[in-house]
Amino acid sequence: MSFPKTRILAAICLAAAACGPMMAAGAAVPPPQVDEPLAAKPGQAVAVVAGGCFWGVQAVFQHTRGVLRATSGYAGGTAETARYNIVSSETTDHAESVQIMYDPSQVTFGQLLRVFFSVAHDPTQRDRQGPDTGRSYRSVIFTTNPDQARIARAYIDQLDAAKVFRSSIATELSPGMAFYPAEDYHQDYATLHPDDMYIRVNDAPKLVALKQLLPELYTSTKAPY
Repeated sequence: MSFPKTRILAAICLAAAACGPMMAAGAAVPPPQVDEPLAAKPGQAVAVVAGGCFWGVQAVFQHTRGVLRATSGYAGGTAETARYNIVSSETTDHAESVQIMYDPSQVTFGQLLRVFFSVAHDPTQRDRQGPDTGRSYRSVIFTTNPDQARIARAYIDQLDAAKVFRSSIATELSPGMAFYPAEDYHQDYATLHPDDMYIRVNDAPKLVALKQLLPELYTSTKAPY
């Protein structure tokens, strides 16, 4: 995001009351019918998602039960172009993304996707999210193995068939793409800058929604990046 541009757009959004974290009507999406079981023993697994500006998506998953670490970064393009000033030019295939390291004995991949679709972003917006526009803000699940791809595809089909959203889900599935951490100043941005107008308008409501709509998946303890 261009810092001056998004702050201006966020202020316009606030005045118009037009930007919200979700298009769904005040309820979490239903849980996935296809999912993996909780692991029998603690461990580590990785998921990578993109849903607009990574500031808010990172903050949401930092407060999701079972998440050990959530890191803002870039996925979909090459290592050479994984820098903010290049990605924000909209000349790369990167999307602003968040890598989620989680304990599969505490939370499943499907439950993480429930958070993703319920409160982290609006999955019906194509190549944009709120005030931010361009392919770098597209909705994507960067699957890391065939099971993730199977669960994600089944969940998208389930939600579309049930017409949970007013429009079809625009989320893309992209397997096997490398993740590149973003610059340090992007990490923990929502936590460190709670009074930033962009955060107040676009991201703070997502944490409120997580706590209210999915209390069983919310934790007040913030995971590091």
